[in-house]
Amino acid sequence: MHRPDEPDDHALGRSRGGLTTEIRLACDGRGRPLAVLPTPGQRHDSICARPLLERIRVPRSGPGRPRRRPDQVVADKAYSSRGLRAYLRKRGIARTIPEKADQQRHRLNRGRRDGRPPGFNREAYRRRDIVERCFNRFKGFRGIATRYEKTATSYEAAVSLASFLLWARSA
Repeated sequence: MHRPDEPDDHALGRSRGGLTTEIRLACDGRGRPLAVLPTPGQRHDSICARPLLERIRVPRSGPGRPRRRPDQVVADKAYSSRGLRAYLRKRGIARTIPEKADQQRHRLNRGRRDGRPPGFNREAYRRRDIVERCFNRFKGFRGIATRYEKTATSYEAAVSLASFLLWARSA
């Protein structure tokens, strides 16, 4: 029986290693997960960034709607796309994303028409290892590291449970 909230591919995709699932992750400055998004392994990172950022919901300590906009996005070169940069700029989110070498070449070839490089803060980029350490903590959960679950919804539920446990351990 097919559930309406279950994707057809069950977040499984082909890559060089076979069938894989990637976890897209947004975390806070202390390495606690804010949003997770399991996707097929071959799906490109910059395509998944927008849906991932739209999943962020941080409850306020007092009354009011949950916070949905991070102060800053620090990402690796895989997230370097003009579309994502424009989306972050439109929402007023600071971004630290290095530019790919081919994008630099294309920008320089265009000359004066579009030759200004995007801003890049090396000090802020050094904090990207916080996300990598959070991924390593996820790998401590054997069921997530090897994906025992058959469906994407049950796998996402297991990742959410692991996220709650990581939050509880950080307190």
